[in-house]
Amino acid sequence: MPKKYHIDTKKIPPRLPKTGKFGIVDWREDCARCHNCVKKACVYDRYRQEMQYIKDLEEFSAMFFECMGCFSCVQKCTKGLLALTVNPEYERMGNGYYTPDIILTTWNQAETAGIPVSGAGYRGKFTGAGFDSMWTDMSEIVRPTRDGIHGREYISTSVDIGRKPRLLSFENGRLTTALPPLVDLPVPIIIDMFPEEYRFPNLMPMLLAVAVRTGTMVIVDWERHGLPGTDEEKHLSNIIFHIGKEAPLPPPETLKKVRLIEIADSEEVEQRIEEIKAVNPGLVVAVRVELDARGENRSIELAHNPVIEVIHIVSDINGNQTGVEKPRFIKDMTRYIHTSLVKDGIRDEVTIVASGGIALAEHMAKEIICGADAVTIDMPLLIGLECRFCDSCRDGFDCPAKIESIDAKYGVGRMTNLIAVWHDQLIEVMGAMGMREARRLRGETGRALFFESIEEETFGRLFGKRISA
Repeated sequence: MPKKYHIDTKKIPPRLPKTGKFGIVDWREDCARCHNCVKKACVYDRYRQEMQYIKDLEEFSAMFFECMGCFSCVQKCTKGLLALTVNPEYERMGNGYYTPDIILTTWNQAETAGIPVSGAGYRGKFTGAGFDSMWTDMSEIVRPTRDGIHGREYISTSVDIGRKPRLLSFENGRLTTALPPLVDLPVPIIIDMFPEEYRFPNLMPMLLAVAVRTGTMVIVDWERHGLPGTDEEKHLSNIIFHIGKEAPLPPPETLKKVRLIEIADSEEVEQRIEEIKAVNPGLVVAVRVELDARGENRSIELAHNPVIEVIHIVSDINGNQTGVEKPRFIKDMTRYIHTSLVKDGIRDEVTIVASGGIALAEHMAKEIICGADAVTIDMPLLIGLECRFCDSCRDGFDCPAKIESIDAKYGVGRMTNLIAVWHDQLIEVMGAMGMREARRLRGETGRALFFESIEEETFGRLFGKRISA
């Protein structure tokens, strides 16, 4: 029996005071000094921790906002002196899509590698924009043999990257079809290049180390970085070089050692692939397609070309279409491309990797359900390093999270923890849906509910079809 895929993790504490959501305002003037003060009864021991935090403080940089918001002390104080407050610094984090809750959740996952637990039920909205308008079907959650990471059956998250033959031919019981090269990944996650304004040169060797530890691959801009780190030669199998439209190809000795390479979409795509295959026929070539106004149709057009093996569709960091007045979201564009290829009867022949807007582990599962074979991760890794999405680095100011000076052990540990816990959550979701393979999850929209469809089924006959804003 093959060894079960597992990522070793270790708790990596934060370097900076955590920007928590809740704090307690304490009006001490009227305190009756009760023997059974509610502060001593805090189940999370936050009052003692706050006193220790103040005692150890050498330089003031942030208030203590680690309250869990259970309201126990606020409700039980006999004088009514305590009040819950929301940290204004917390509310300023993020960019609208990457909300403060997503940032705080990502910090906790990168620190502990533990699956987030919200406690007594979901307290948020039941629908919203983007991935929030889609729910996964958990009707198989009571099946004990596939019950997530603790189930007895093995749930595979492996995916194959490359082109597959339409048919297999046999002669005298022997396979006669020439099989194209495939790259096997143990988890459907590839580390993508960070957007230009968020690239820190010191992170590249760490990202490669994370790819090696998790068994996945990292996309490296060949023109900008070349070979990152000092041990690059032995880790070439974990590197995907991205080749720009005008960039020269890596030398032949490098091309012969990598498994997967990515080229930018252009009119010379076929010629570039031919040049690469002439050096290394066993190399899988992906084409990076920007999801702008023509991105969806261009992806479908490329999929019909028999020399195209992998299409990497890329939206902006918030998952939106680029360069249009009314952008579509990544899940809708992926679903359109996937269903178009299914109708044309060629979906199984080509691999689709999706980028942009994948902020949480649940987004990865939902994007695969919409039709992607695998997804990429970029900004969540940066957030895992205590980035607050404040845009200071983008605007040329110093990074308050000091990411440019982080220790490699800290950076590799936090990013590894995050990928490990995303893998665990994918298994949990698949177990709850009764799925045993990530390959079978692709395009399995029967395991999901879409708000737009439900709304149209319910109210469409009365009010007609919703007109997109």
